[in-house]
Amino acid sequence: MPRFLRLFLVLATAASLASGPALAKSRIKDIVEFEGVRENMLVGYGIVVGLNGTGDALRNAPFTKQSLEAMLERLGVNTRDANLNTKNVAAVMVTARLPAFAAAGAQIDASVSALGDAKSLLGGTLLVTPLLGADGQAYAVAQGTVQTGSVSASGASGSTISKGVPTAGRIASGAIVEREIGFEFASMNQLRMTLRNPDFTTARRIADVINARYPGTAVADNPTIVAIRPAPGQNMMALVSQVENLTVDPDSPAKVVIDEVAGVIVMGENVRLSTVAIQQGNLTITVRESPAVSQPAPLSRGGTTAVVPQSDLSVDEEKGKQFLQLKDGASLSSLVSGLNALGVTPRDMISILQTIKAAGALQADIEVM
Repeated sequence: MPRFLRLFLVLATAASLASGPALAKSRIKDIVEFEGVRENMLVGYGIVVGLNGTGDALRNAPFTKQSLEAMLERLGVNTRDANLNTKNVAAVMVTARLPAFAAAGAQIDASVSALGDAKSLLGGTLLVTPLLGADGQAYAVAQGTVQTGSVSASGASGSTISKGVPTAGRIASGAIVEREIGFEFASMNQLRMTLRNPDFTTARRIADVINARYPGTAVADNPTIVAIRPAPGQNMMALVSQVENLTVDPDSPAKVVIDEVAGVIVMGENVRLSTVAIQQGNLTITVRESPAVSQPAPLSRGGTTAVVPQSDLSVDEEKGKQFLQLKDGASLSSLVSGLNALGVTPRDMISILQTIKAAGALQADIEVM
């Protein structure tokens, strides 16, 4: 049995088990996002020094030269009229993610990427770089040795070899948080939870599970938002810590996802079929070219020996496969078992599913990636 079809049988078995009494439950914290509990993107511009001749060419990167001159001026060194020609400096962009509720003094990772024509950032040191948020305020400061995790080498003839990306690196715990985001979570009167996969049924189930434990606490506003309100005398922090560990059975629409490039098909357990008959066959046309030698007749004059191509064409149509009939309401396991009986390939299965959908017999949405 092909590995691809074995995978489908495993999925079908899992779907049939999931439809039994023991449903797979998920914690609320694993299927929702809490309002305000999110990361914030930070970005900054800086320079990396100490490179082994692999930095920017100052003639090709004027921003690197201007940054170097400005930095030296702040340190009391005047280089405005000097002819700087170093390749040990590179201009870089520094990015980081500010975690939710990060306190001043906390350390976070920073990513460094070359901005000019530097060949490698290996072994360089990032100088103090403020990291700005979307509001233009500095929330962290980054500095440290850049680790690229790559290897590069070059020969005198100009040949080079590299593994990884030497122009991008990371500084572990290289940024220090300087400003906290003012978010008074505990004093909130209402908190909205956003479903990662919006669904009417799932939103209602979440509200019902919360209200069963804490009556009158949750309201499902729409398929995406479920709002919770703490009871009198209880703060939001205490309520969320209790709510997030409650379990619920998430629902999902019937969908078939197809990746035509990789030949992968994923079907949900709610996929159903109307009554349909399926037959699949292959038509193979074979063309064989074989050279033949043509010689002149004996005692003939002016004849020459020549190679003449000969073509042999044959058409082979696969026969013997009967119609596969699926009754109304057939499940995923029935579809997979039937297609497996036909011995179809992944590519054929994609075509069959699309054809069933076109016939109006597949009760699910098809999403082609």
